[in-house]
Amino acid sequence: MRAEAQNTVEAIEKSLTLLRQRLDWETAEHRLEEFNAMIEDPALWNDPARAQKLMRDRQTLSDSIGRLRGMAQELSDNVELIGLGEAEGDQDIVREAETALKALKDRAAQAEIEALLDGEADGNDTFLEINAGAGGTESCDWAAMLARMYVRWAEKHGYKVELQSESAGEEAGIKSAAYKISGPNAYGWLKSESGVHRLVRISPYDSSARRHTSFSSVWVYPVVDDNIEIEVSPSDIRIDTYRSSGAGGQHVNTTDSAVRITHIPTGIVVTSSEKSQHQNRDIAMKALKSRLYQMELDRRNAAINEAHEAKGEAGWGNQIRSYVLQPYQMVKDLRTGHETSDTQGVLDGDLDGFMSATLALDVAGKSRAEARAED
Repeated sequence: MRAEAQNTVEAIEKSLTLLRQRLDWETAEHRLEEFNAMIEDPALWNDPARAQKLMRDRQTLSDSIGRLRGMAQELSDNVELIGLGEAEGDQDIVREAETALKALKDRAAQAEIEALLDGEADGNDTFLEINAGAGGTESCDWAAMLARMYVRWAEKHGYKVELQSESAGEEAGIKSAAYKISGPNAYGWLKSESGVHRLVRISPYDSSARRHTSFSSVWVYPVVDDNIEIEVSPSDIRIDTYRSSGAGGQHVNTTDSAVRITHIPTGIVVTSSEKSQHQNRDIAMKALKSRLYQMELDRRNAAINEAHEAKGEAGWGNQIRSYVLQPYQMVKDLRTGHETSDTQGVLDGDLDGFMSATLALDVAGKSRAEARAED
């Protein structure tokens, strides 16, 4: 086997070893058998919330076991193919197997990063808010571009996207939008997107075709599980109803029953503008509890807290990522240094590289902090 292929095999084996450690491979099958036994208990569904959580946990474990076994088998099969190809002098088989190993290496590395999504709320669904910042119409248009980008990313990953509220810009785009994104590890992946995003381009709204800089902020926080108790005193909130309207389109609701809830002690404001006022109250209250839960997570996790504080106002000096469309093409994350010239791909939702780089950076930071604590 050539040195390059041998290095690829070793990298895959390292990733699979780490995945087995994270999964506690020695007990994984036994735990899955225990889940299966509990699911067969007819009394389980007397507590629907517990039953649903049990089903999710079982499916997650089953998927992890299946994926790990599949990658291990794929590694073995391709190593065997290389051996056969070399023995028979068939270089086409060797090249095909080496190409498959390179792709497997990337998937194994991605799975390794996903296995690190073990924060308290990483597995939860998430709320994502986008707000136009400095720049007027330009920033409203940029906010709409960001909304499209995240919806595309979520759809590519099979996540369910629900628009919670939207406020149209005066001339174009949106002033703000809030989404609920549901799927495995939705919060764990998207949490790295909180911050100010900067766009540089030739403005389509400038008759002189000058280059403009626009800012919009993104805030991501987890949907609170039903089994997490967040107490909200009625005396601490103010509930207002209002008429919500926008520029039209399938994503914009017009209703007299939109609800805005203000949490007086913290100043947090959440809104919902579905057709039912009762539904809006429920959605807005869940969003408020999620925001309060995020605040508690911030207090427990200094790294997350620091990231949110660093986000700042949507303007110069606070951005986490720059999207430059003119005079050259580049998207660069200022925290990790990860960059790409495929700006259209990024705006079409190709964000995994940026998210993985930030997650890996966070994990490395936590590891260093733990090492210092041990010293």
